[in-house]
Amino acid sequence: MESLRALFKIGRGPSSSHTMGPYKAVMQFKEKYSVADYIEIYLYGSLALTGKGHLTDKVIDEALETISHQIIFDTKKPCKVHPNTMECIAYQNKKEIGRWTVYSVGGGTIEIEGVPSSESGSIYPLSSLTEIKQYCKAHSMDYFAYVQSIEPTISSYLEEVWEAMQKCIEKGLQMEGLLPGPLEIPLEAKYLYQKALKEETNTYVKFLSAYAYAVGEVNACGGTIVTAPTCGAAGVLPASLYYLKKQEKIEDKKIIGALAVAGLFGNLIKTNASISGAECGCQAEVGSASAMAAAAIAHIRNLSLEKIEDAAEVAMENHLGLTCDPIYGLVQIPCIQRNAAAAMRSFDAVNLTDSLEGKQKISFDMVVDTMYETGKDLSSHYRETSTGGLAKKYCKSED
Repeated sequence: MESLRALFKIGRGPSSSHTMGPYKAVMQFKEKYSVADYIEIYLYGSLALTGKGHLTDKVIDEALETISHQIIFDTKKPCKVHPNTMECIAYQNKKEIGRWTVYSVGGGTIEIEGVPSSESGSIYPLSSLTEIKQYCKAHSMDYFAYVQSIEPTISSYLEEVWEAMQKCIEKGLQMEGLLPGPLEIPLEAKYLYQKALKEETNTYVKFLSAYAYAVGEVNACGGTIVTAPTCGAAGVLPASLYYLKKQEKIEDKKIIGALAVAGLFGNLIKTNASISGAECGCQAEVGSASAMAAAAIAHIRNLSLEKIEDAAEVAMENHLGLTCDPIYGLVQIPCIQRNAAAAMRSFDAVNLTDSLEGKQKISFDMVVDTMYETGKDLSSHYRETSTGGLAKKYCKSED
């Protein structure tokens, strides 16, 4: 598994796979072929079908700046390797000088066909929770200590991550007006937060929802967020941790440890399955985020290794089969509401597993494998193409 730095990326929304990934790919391609006077970018699969709603063309235009270029949305060509595929072709004096096929595999990570990965590479020797849990027991350590044993300096980076998450929430809580795009959705985070401050009962739901909405709305506006594990699911973990800090008075030091634990679980999903909505549906994004948040909450509450695993498993299990069907290809409906609901589900998963006496029958490794298999079985209509589900129904209702 890679460093947590490759999982938690600080960058611009609204989509890690559709904006952060393509932007990174084009910047690297432009640097490689700096003498090019014309560049063509072909977008295939989900990148072609939902790229405009995800601002893919906008970030590519920004990356290429004054270089003459053309962006082609090819919705017909099949993607044999990954549903987020793009092709970059460089020309000089009308002659081709270079060509890349790039896969945006989720969380802002890209893979270039035939080119060694520019990411950090594998640094974790164990790649299943079963192995990691056994190692932790043998060495009398918790999951945070295990992460530290592999990445001794990771806490300093996670402090930056936590600071960025908090700034994002605080910005979102102040925003007013409408989300960009044709849906004309009002910004709700500030309203939810003010309502929570005034009420004395049921504030848990409103505070948590306000924090998740804040991140989702900043993301939808193309603001700075942290992939956790993706942009589309970036509200679940920060909302859960911010709630613990503000409403339960948990110290930042404890939250940094929880971020590491959440990252460990997210890394396992990324390594053994997928965090890409285009590959496995929203279960791979919001479902993964909920599992990560549940692990973080359970760590903060000092639960056992088994209970932390159980909480993450329950959170993921209850998102199995969740489709990715964004209306108009925007990261708005149903994405933002799902982040809020998933944050609440993360707490529910922890509370449930903490109350149970018996041992869980389903391991975290098993549910991750099941999620991946389920995602592969989903029709492409339900994997970030906006050709099925809510996206299709809504567009039909507008006709």
